[in-house]
This record gives sequence, structure tokens and C-alpha cells, in this order.
Amino acid sequence: MSSQDIPEENLPAEQDHARGAVGVADEVNPFADPGLPPHEHRIQDIDERAAKRSERAVALLFTVSMLATVGFIVSYVAIPHDKSIFVFPIGHLSALNFALGLTLGAALFCIGAGAVHWARTLMSDVEVADERHPIEAAPDVRAKVHADFRQGAAESVLGRRKLIRNTMFGALALVPLSGVMLLRDLGPLPGTSLRHTMWAKGKRLVNTNTNLPLRPEDVAVGSLTFAKPDGLEETSEDFQTEIAKAALMIVRLQPGNIKDKRELDWSHEGIVAFSKICTHVGCPISLYEQQTHHVLCPCHQSTFDLSDGARVIFGPAGHALPQLRIGVDSEGYLQALGDFEEPVGPAFWERG
Repeated sequence: MSSQDIPEENLPAEQDHARGAVGVADEVNPFADPGLPPHEHRIQDIDERAAKRSERAVALLFTVSMLATVGFIVSYVAIPHDKSIFVFPIGHLSALNFALGLTLGAALFCIGAGAVHWARTLMSDVEVADERHPIEAAPDVRAKVHADFRQGAAESVLGRRKLIRNTMFGALALVPLSGVMLLRDLGPLPGTSLRHTMWAKGKRLVNTNTNLPLRPEDVAVGSLTFAKPDGLEETSEDFQTEIAKAALMIVRLQPGNIKDKRELDWSHEGIVAFSKICTHVGCPISLYEQQTHHVLCPCHQSTFDLSDGARVIFGPAGHALPQLRIGVDSEGYLQALGDFEEPVGPAFWERG
């Protein structure tokens, strides 16, 4: 139905807006002002039933936003962080991340879509042309702005369309709760979990690259080998958490080159095992200088002397790399003789 099909008396009265005068090109103004096209009424301006349908559509979008926000909160609380799901064609995803992204995206999208539909179907769509004016507003301009604001507020039908108003307020009130729920990740405190790793007496040292247990003869003098605890597999749900604490760096030195007595006592035939995690901000250390027995963290260039208890000789790291006491088992494989005696990685506020 178009405005041409409606009797003149049923059409809404035109607002007294400035339509802009049609200009004529001349030498001073070579570009003529074409003016504004005639205003076409929308079906919602003519038929109250159509306006009601638009109102219900906007309210539905705001209601879906509220439900999506509630779904975000429920997902955050109820879905385990280590649960994964298969989503075609993306593949395996974290169920928690997928649910949070889907619900929060739906909540924000529905608020935006509802606002756009509201503006396009129910708010006034009359184009207004205003002449340019100086930056400093004169009193009569300020009065006009206030009048325009009051007129726009009236034309938004916010007061008359209570269903839209109430559902919009509900959607806007619930969305911030998504951010409030994220504060839950400020706790619980780690307790003693940062002080312990998977290393324990009898745990074999397994080569990270080959997944095979290490023998002393597998470690050559001057070589750098990375190891992990036996039983820690990449398919384990807690692999990333555990390897971040248990990653090990193995170097074989000549026993006469080891300066620190405890380091020598905790070694086996010159094989020493230190944490691979830098004590500055936790980067993995992987750069080894064979002649000086120094290892360098690639992130901020903290340098440790592996022949002298892995003490810090350069850079921002605050303390030496923790050493793991090692030996061999009855089958000749390298094994740990206990856990690290101090927390690995960067210093933290609970460190005693």
C-alpha cells in the first residue's frame, strides 16, 4: 500500500520542516541546489496495524537480546572451560568460548537491529535541511536545538510505545551483566598450585621431541635437550597448564666446569636439569651458548649461567632458574629425584 492509495484526510500531517529552497546556478554559485525530494509516507505512518507489527518486531529483538544475555551468564557458569565441541565446518572448538561468543554476539546484534528497525519504521523519517551557522550558538539557535530535541523525543514515540521502551531498557540493563560475570575470573586464588609441578621422585625424563625416555648417553656434552615428565601427553586436557610449569632444559657439562656445589650434587655425570621457564615473565628459554654455558631468554634477553647454578648474569630476571635433582633408575633411564624445591617461572606475590 502506498500513500497514493490513501485518502488525503487519512495521511499524517506534514511537519513544518524547512525543505530547502531550490537554487539556480549563476556565476557566484555555479552548482544549483536541487532541493529535497518530496516526502513519501511509510506504511507505518498510515496503518496503525503495521506500526504495531513493527513495535512487536522491535520488542522481540530486545527480548531475544535479554535471553541471549541470560544465556551468556548461564554458559559462563555452567560450561566447563576444558569442554570441547565439534562445529562443522570449523572443527573442534572450546564449548565455553563458542557459547560466550554466540550469546554475547546475539545480545549485542539484537539491540542494534532493534534500534535500527525502530528508527526506520516508527521514528520520523522527514529529512530536514538546516543552513550552516557559526560555531558559536546564538540564544535563538540554542532554543531551536532544545525545541528540535523535544520534538525528536516526541517523534521517537518512546513514551507512547511502552512495549519498546520497557524491552529496550531491559536489554540495555542486562547486557552489562556480561562484563560483571567476567570478574569471576579474578578468583579463586591459585593457592599452592604454582609451587608444585608433575615432577616427583621416580618420574622419568622424556625427550619432548621424540617422546622417548632419556638415557645419560643420549645427552652429549655441549648439547641442549628439552624434556617433560613421563605420562604428560599433548592430548591431555591439562597439558598446557602442566607443561608451563614442568618444561625442562637438560645440558651436559664437564663436571670440572660446574662451579656451584649444589648444582654438581644434583647432577648426574655432568648432566644438569633446569627449568625452561624464564624467571622474568615466563617465556620459554631456548638459546644456548656452548662455550660459555649461558642460556638466553629470547623475550627480554635475561641470561643465565648454567655452570654456576643458573644464576642471572644479565637482564631483568629476578632470580636463578630452579634446578631439578636427577639420577638414573634401575633400567638406566634418567629420572627425577623429587620436585623443584622452589616455584618455577616468574616471581609472584605469594612466593615465600
